[in-house]
This record gives sequence, C-alpha cells and structure tokens, in this order.
Amino acid sequence: MAVFLLFTTTFNHSHTYTTFNFFTSLQNFCGDSFSNLKAKGRIHRICCRKVRVVSSHSNPKILKRNRKSRYGQPLSPYDSEEEKEVDDDDSGGDDWISDEEFADNKISEADRQKLKMQNSTKMKQGSRRHLERGGGASSLNSGRNLETRQHKLGIKNGKDILKKRESSISYNTSRQSASISSLGDSREKEAESSSKKRFTHLSEELDLDDRWLPLLDHLSTFGLKESHFIQMYERHMPSLQINVDSAEERLGYLLSVGVKHRDIRKIILRQPQILGYTIENNLKSHVAFLGRLGIPESRIGQIITATPSMFSYSIDNSLKPTVKYLLEEIGIEKHDLSKVVQLSPQILVQRIDNTWTARFNFLTKELGAPRESIVKMVTKHPQILHYSIEDGLRPRINFLRGIGMCISDILKVLTSLTQVFSLSLEGNLKPKYMYLINELKNEVHSLTKYPTYLSLSLDQRIRPRHRFLVSLKKAPKGPFPLSSLVPTDENFCHQWAGTSLDKYLDFRERLLLKEFAKKYERK
Repeated sequence: MAVFLLFTTTFNHSHTYTTFNFFTSLQNFCGDSFSNLKAKGRIHRICCRKVRVVSSHSNPKILKRNRKSRYGQPLSPYDSEEEKEVDDDDSGGDDWISDEEFADNKISEADRQKLKMQNSTKMKQGSRRHLERGGGASSLNSGRNLETRQHKLGIKNGKDILKKRESSISYNTSRQSASISSLGDSREKEAESSSKKRFTHLSEELDLDDRWLPLLDHLSTFGLKESHFIQMYERHMPSLQINVDSAEERLGYLLSVGVKHRDIRKIILRQPQILGYTIENNLKSHVAFLGRLGIPESRIGQIITATPSMFSYSIDNSLKPTVKYLLEEIGIEKHDLSKVVQLSPQILVQRIDNTWTARFNFLTKELGAPRESIVKMVTKHPQILHYSIEDGLRPRINFLRGIGMCISDILKVLTSLTQVFSLSLEGNLKPKYMYLINELKNEVHSLTKYPTYLSLSLDQRIRPRHRFLVSLKKAPKGPFPLSSLVPTDENFCHQWAGTSLDKYLDFRERLLLKEFAKKYERK
C-alpha cells in the first residue's frame, strides 16, 4: 500500500497522463514489486480500482459500465466488498488491463497496438508458466499413463506371444513324437528285416519263428553264430523261445556275480537251459549255496563257467548229499572242502560214490596206498575222481615204473604231485624225462626229491634256464641242480645267473624262436 500511496500523490499533480502512460509509469516505478503484486491475482485488481478512484472521483463507490463476471454474466455497476475475494484461478490472469474496463478513456492507436503486443507477450508467458506448473504435471501424468498402458499392452502381447510359442512348441513336440514313433517303427521293421537276412541259413536249417529273432540278436552280442543256434536247437529247443527281456536279465545277473562276458557263449552252449532259469528261485539260491561252502566271491564266476549244469540240480536233493559224502565217506577235511570244489567244480554234479569206490580200490591194489595217501591225492587233485582208470591212471603209473621208479617212489611222487595223472605221456612226461637224463645229466631218483620238475614247462622254464647258465659258464659240472628251476625268474637271475632279468628274458625269447624254427623245418 505504501507504493500505491506514493504513486497516487505523483499522479494527482499530473492530470495529463493517459491510461497507458499511467500503467507504464506505475510499472517503471514499482519494478519487481509490481510484478510480484501482479502474481497475487486478488491484490492487483483491488489496487487498480483504488488508483481509478483517486484519479476520477472522490466517491468510494463508482459506477462501472458494462461490468461482467468471469463467466460473461452482467454484474452490478457498483463495487462491493465481496469483489475483493476474487478467486486466484481467473482464467484471464491479465483481465485487469482489458479494453472493456477502460472503454471510457481515450487511447491512441499507437498506444493500443503497443498494449496489444504487451498483452500478447504476457499471455504467452502466462501460458508457459501454466504449462510448467500444471501442464507439466498433467503431461507427466499423461506420460505415466501412456507408459502404464504400453506396459500392460506389452505384457498382454508377451502373454499372447508366449501362448503362441507354447502352442507352437506343443505342436512341434507332438510332430516330433509322432515322427520319432514312426521312426522307431520303421527302425524296428528294418531291424527285423535285417535279422531275417542275417539268419537266412538258419531259417533254411530250422523252422525258425520270427519271434525268436530278438533273442538271437541279443545272443549274437556274446559271439554266438548260426551254427551255435543249431546246437542249442538240437540240445534244448525251448531255450530259443525265451523272451529276450527275461534272457537279458538272467545273463546280466550272471555277469554281476563274476562270469566274464567271453564265457557266456561257453555257458549257453553247455547249458542252454540256463536262459530259462529264474533269478530268485534258481540262480540266486545256487550262488548262495556256493557262498555257504566257503567259496570266495571272486571265484563264483569261474565255478559257474566250469559247471553251468549245477543250476539244474536240486540243492537239497543233490548238491547237499554230494557235499556230505565228500566229508563223511571220503574223509576230506571241512576246511579243505572249499579248495576241493574250486579245483574241481564238477565234483558237485557227478555221482562220486561209485567213482570214489572204484578208484580207491585201484590205488590201494596197484600202489598199496593207505587211505590217508589217497585222501591227500583227492584233496590236491580232486579231478582224479573223474579220470578213467584204464586210460588215465594206469598208463601213468606204468610210465613211472618203466623209467625205473620203485612203488614207494611212485607213491611219494603221486602223493606230492597228483597232477602227474593229468599230464600227457607223449607231449609232456616223456620229453621231460629225456631232457633230464640226456641234457641235465640227472638220475631218475632225483624226481623223488624234486617231483615238481615234472610239472614245469620244458620250453618256458627248464631248457631256457639250463642253456642260459651254460652260456654264462655258470652251470656246474655233473648233474644240473634241479633246485635252480624252482624259484621265480627274478630270483633265478639274482641267485644263480648273477645278471639282470631283462638279459635273461631276451635270451629266452631268442631261444624260443630257434626251437620254433627247428620244429617248423622238421615238418
């Protein structure tokens, strides 16, 4: 109010001011204060009215022509106190300088144009401020709403794309499944056709059923051929009718207990019925029986390979009575039972009552052997119970007699090395005896002290060691010491040859090649 009072005083002394000059002077006089006052919409209208009151009349209420409200409605021509409460949100912001309020004042054309330019500038500035305050927020809200709509649209589109992709994947998967199924069917047909072609000769020999083909294919993986299948057919035709899955499961169990893959063929050819034996009721129970005899797990597979027919014998009615006979009738010690079974698994499946009686009587008569000596023979080499008396036992006893051994020495040699009954006369015993006498310069009675000599290989052990010591000039004069043939190669080189193992092995290899060449020339 202090500003307006001061300016009112100045204005009263100069009545020549036009309305435009008045506002220009007022703005120049007030400067920033005037701008600040304008920002307060209610105050600037009041101030302008007071200015007009001072300049025109002394009456505080003055008649105003053509007054209208902010909405264009006519108002009372008189001012009232309520007008001082004009709302700040006047849409016209600058209507205090409109032409209608100053229609009774004469304004020059130049002043009018200048005023219009200022009004236009102020309107633009006001619009800019309005946008910055309200419009900016509105734009921000609009932008956010747009982003939200775009986000929702993106999610919707993403879901639609995902659904399409899932449906596409499902469709492709179904197509792939159908393709795989059809491919599997075609491959099965191709495999069946291939199997028929593979077993063409077998089809000609046998009344081959196409349902056997899967089993034949599986057995072929173990090395069985068409000739083997013919043998199986002749020995036990129902074994070829076994379901391939069952056969695969049973053979898998045999492999799990130690049977080697390469021995499966041998087992099947010897006992094709094994393909039909169930695991729970047959295979497992027989394996458990061997375990109760003291057979280590590492040897189970070897026993099955040697005696696959064991699975066809009843445990209670056949196997257990055989074990009882070995212990009680023959007299084998219980702690030796496991050793006997491992050396000759066939002993479990053969009738040993008659064979034992016959061999016991023969050895007693021929050698005068006491029961204890014969039991030792059976314990060391239980195969003796399976050897033929006329083709096996008698010829070897006669050979030992023929080279000059007495009965007591023969019994001593056979009790110590019962394996002599398993050695070939022409290919083993006779050549060793000739080398003992002619090359080693030993007597027959030396065999009584070193019966092991008869079990050693002539080509791999006896001749190479003798020739190696001779080449080193370390062979003693007179009879060659048979004790040098007993130790291992490494101990022999250290104790007798005094040289390296490699040197001896190289000498033995060259010697074997020479002996092989001589045998080839003879042929």
